[in-house]
Amino acid sequence: MQSRRITQHASLLTIILRGLDVVGVVGGLYAAAALVGAPVGPSASIAAVSAAVFFHLAAEITGMYRSWHGVSGDRELLCAAATWALTVPALLVIGFVFDLLEPVARELTHTGAMAWLLSSPLCIVAARAMLRLYQRRVRRKGHNVRGLAIVGCTEIGFQLARNIERAPWSGLRTIGFFDDRPADRHDELPEDVAGCVGNIEDLVCQAREGKVYMIYITLPLRAENRIKSVLARLADTTASVYLVPDFYVYELLHSRWINVGGLPAVSVFENPFYGVDGMVKRMLDVVLGSVILVFAAVPMMLVALAVKLSSRGPVFFKQKRYGLDGRSIDVWKFRSMRVCENGAVVKQAAKDDPRVTKVGAFIRKTSLDELPQLFNVLEGTMSLVGPRPHANAHNEQFRTQIQGYMLRHKVKPGITGLAQVSGWRGETDTLDKMRRRVECDHQYIRDWSPWLDVKILFRTVFTVLSRQNAY
Repeated sequence: MQSRRITQHASLLTIILRGLDVVGVVGGLYAAAALVGAPVGPSASIAAVSAAVFFHLAAEITGMYRSWHGVSGDRELLCAAATWALTVPALLVIGFVFDLLEPVARELTHTGAMAWLLSSPLCIVAARAMLRLYQRRVRRKGHNVRGLAIVGCTEIGFQLARNIERAPWSGLRTIGFFDDRPADRHDELPEDVAGCVGNIEDLVCQAREGKVYMIYITLPLRAENRIKSVLARLADTTASVYLVPDFYVYELLHSRWINVGGLPAVSVFENPFYGVDGMVKRMLDVVLGSVILVFAAVPMMLVALAVKLSSRGPVFFKQKRYGLDGRSIDVWKFRSMRVCENGAVVKQAAKDDPRVTKVGAFIRKTSLDELPQLFNVLEGTMSLVGPRPHANAHNEQFRTQIQGYMLRHKVKPGITGLAQVSGWRGETDTLDKMRRRVECDHQYIRDWSPWLDVKILFRTVFTVLSRQNAY
């Protein structure tokens, strides 16, 4: 069987971006040299060229030069910063092997060398940000805009048109919808969707005349014969044609395209933390987790002393929970009860629960009992933000009652999560409450970004202070 490949063609924009990145690396060097008042000598010049080469190699790993159409600008800028973060270690290793570190430090001074490592990513990110702003400004005025046609008057086609309408910076404009079916057999064009309705022959004529640049086929996957017929007719044009599968009929957790031996496949249930996103997520956990642990060290010692003196039993309570991909992990907490349940049956804490000690009631209301989970975060079995881990007994109970319950374990469990700051903290004494919590967990996985994590962490502070549903 002949291998089929989906290829991406280099565009003028990609060439410009590569050039800007080289300018950013070299420009950062000259900016640092000017800052410390040092000349740029041959060793520093060699280091700059090496950094530019390593940056482009790292960009192949992070996907820096892939198409960013439809992707928010902050993710592109974050990817640029992460690419430089991969470049620096490689640069230091090569500098050590070829004995270039000391000559560069002599030419730029140690301060200048450090300034270069910091100024170059700033130059790269700034250049991309300005290019994005320029694109938005030009395209909002109607310049550099290309026509787009949608085959199929379907709900997913209407949603595609709405998405394009909300993103004028993408440089695309919907010309209309084209469908050979009679009006009574396809969905009516909504009022909030612009464009006319024509048939496939009209589309072919417009594509031949160069009025249509891109064509999106949004017919349902079950209409295979119709899709083949449309493709056969469009093959007589030079328009770019894309197939938009109606995956919305499935509950997409986190979708992305992969390549298996040249054949494309799309994920339906997937962990969102791969590649650069995974690096950023882990970096946030380690950096912020370490900072929080430093500030929490004294309160943790005081809580440990209070737990030990107030009741008999261990200071810490270790319970088996489901971690990433459903693997069993040990989750640590300060003991807040007179019992340490960790068996096949675990009763959830309720209001005025007699099992809770006096000190335990206080640390549960203030969430101080969760602080030992910072060690889980640094160990890598948990994250600062993610779905809260439930006792294994509760997992086995609810996985049979709530569809998609186990999908929350496609990411690491968190000390706090979207459900907790959305009002679903505390006891889940009804199936509906647990279902709402799981819906929030799924939303978190679908919509994750570093900024969402930061937002949840800030909201957690106010949630803890309000002490809502904490007992």
